[in-house]
Amino acid sequence: MNRILTSRTFKTTAIAAAVMGMATVAHARDQIRIVGSSTVYPFASYVTEEFGAVTEYPTPVIESTGSGGGIRLFCNGVGEGTPDISNASRRIKAAELERCIENGVTDVTEVKIGSDGIVFAQSSTNESVDLTLEQLFLAVAAKVPGQGDKQGELIDNPYQKWSDIDASLPEREISIYGPPSTSGTRDAFEELVMEAVSEEIDGYGGEGYTDIRADGAYIDAGENDNLIVQRLTEDTDAFGIFGYSFLVENPNALIAADIDGVEAESEAISAGDYPIARSLFFYVKNQHADAVPPLYEYVDMFVSEMMIGEEGYLGDLGLIPLPEGEREQTREKVANRAALQVADL
Repeated sequence: MNRILTSRTFKTTAIAAAVMGMATVAHARDQIRIVGSSTVYPFASYVTEEFGAVTEYPTPVIESTGSGGGIRLFCNGVGEGTPDISNASRRIKAAELERCIENGVTDVTEVKIGSDGIVFAQSSTNESVDLTLEQLFLAVAAKVPGQGDKQGELIDNPYQKWSDIDASLPEREISIYGPPSTSGTRDAFEELVMEAVSEEIDGYGGEGYTDIRADGAYIDAGENDNLIVQRLTEDTDAFGIFGYSFLVENPNALIAADIDGVEAESEAISAGDYPIARSLFFYVKNQHADAVPPLYEYVDMFVSEMMIGEEGYLGDLGLIPLPEGEREQTREKVANRAALQVADL
């Protein structure tokens, strides 16, 4: 996939003027460092390009490390060699924030930027597919409920073709390119699909089961969702798991499966009708604000209506806007540099 991140100057004079009026004196570091989610990466990349174009500060450095990997780097401590912001396609875990605090990262603001759907997509050369959450679970789980004389037992996943799960599904080998364990998309998939299904079907004792099969049917494709998209255009029998924005950017190359009869599209995700939807975040290290002067100028730009509003630029990339009231709450938290507490999680 060719991702084009061109810089466009803001069409709102007030915003541009406010940004251009920043101080230009020398400071400890004037280049923001960002790590984290591959799902949030295209949105954050767009903002970094805008920021570099309309301010006197250098374009922030951004790395796609996965949500878990980014939070780990973010929480390593305070100082020159540590990131200022970590993007995440899931909320930070209590244990992760506790580790932050243990390492001296005691003042962190949580910024929710919008919603996203996890899509289960394939090459557009195929016919569309409608899957249930249970069928999707049975395709990826390491152990599944046995049939016949194995009924009541959990057995190693025997399903090799989609038609083995249900005769109405394609007679194609189960081959799924998906995110690694460090990915927030993987975390959300395990929670919204695997835990949700396994808690409702017999065999798992009402407990959430999240073990993914390791027999080659599920292929760990790494943190770069662009590579999953590329592989689907080459391996047309396979499916891929990634964020909705990558579907938006490849409308001619990919089609997404309907899940429980609901199409993966922005209105369904925003309304909460699409079954695999989640919130997107980034986390700000407030202890770096003095040493990295542009930090909150960038954050303010990111949460502006021009970026995350109903008609914001990031909507063109696939970000599903928060309701107006939640967007205002986000900006209020940013203005107050509200510190996230373990008890909040």
